[in-house]
Amino acid sequence: MARSILPIVWLVLALPCSVGAEALVPYRIVGDGIPDSLTGAPGDAAHGRALVLDRASTCILCHSGPFPETRFQGDLAPDLAGSGTRWSASQLRLRLVDASRLNPETIMPSYYRVEGLTRVGRNFAGKPILSAAEIEDIVAYLAALRN
Repeated sequence: MARSILPIVWLVLALPCSVGAEALVPYRIVGDGIPDSLTGAPGDAAHGRALVLDRASTCILCHSGPFPETRFQGDLAPDLAGSGTRWSASQLRLRLVDASRLNPETIMPSYYRVEGLTRVGRNFAGKPILSAAEIEDIVAYLAALRN
């Protein structure tokens, strides 16, 4: 069954941005991942779980996972259960930072990118959806999902 991605695109564009106009932390892509933490430190997996479940981050709108307490999980994208087994922290980090590097046709938002985007509201121009610390928190949580 074909699904419209337009509501998701508009939702992402209407998200409150958690990051100010500060500069993005430079990172390097090696193969299919970003090997180094954006913050230089491991993320907080508990906070990462909260971010994944927060509908404002949009993760749960497209993904489902081991979240029995959360109703109405998405089914447009891969289930997050076992994501730490399927992908390394490096691979997860790139998927969050800019999934379009791996798949130019993806509907997944680039959570830590500001250049080359289209249909970005004026209030969000030049600001990533998530901060470097939030990216690392989500990476820590998803990497811990081993089953």
